[in-house]
Amino acid sequence: MATRQTHKRPEKIRLGVSACLLGERVRYDGGHRHNRYLTGTLGRRVEWVPVCPEVECGLPVPREAMHLEGDPTSPRLVTETGGIDHTARMSRWIRRRLRELASENLRGFVLKSKSPSCGLRGVPVRDASARPGRCGMGLFARALVERWPTMPVEEAERLSDPRRREKFLERVFGQSGT
Repeated sequence: MATRQTHKRPEKIRLGVSACLLGERVRYDGGHRHNRYLTGTLGRRVEWVPVCPEVECGLPVPREAMHLEGDPTSPRLVTETGGIDHTARMSRWIRRRLRELASENLRGFVLKSKSPSCGLRGVPVRDASARPGRCGMGLFARALVERWPTMPVEEAERLSDPRRREKFLERVFGQSGT
């Protein structure tokens, strides 16, 4: 009697991602920023773990747009016209979500650029008179890289640069886990 061998497919590498990049309509205006490279090409090789800080911390869709304000190293998250400060709400959610993500075995993260929660670099931070001038990081992005400083984290827009994309993928597929 012949034995039939079954080949188990290797588990896909798990990457965190800003949910709007997968086409989820979670942005303040009810829209998304679907990134076809992430869902198509890279999506065949990885399992995405979507995260939307604003929605997951309890803010509605649609919602008032927000910006960062104050000290770029420790900014506040404030609504554009109403001036409502959501920093404490977001900070509580971030602490809880990072604990949850610790059990997800993530090997990297792709974030939405320029977002006051997910932007990794160059996010405008307004001063006390509401003028943009300095730049910082989104609240979730900062906490993520502080919690896992060696994990590959990149903004989706920067992955369109072939050299940056290659470097990111080498780090993601070359490491043994976070």
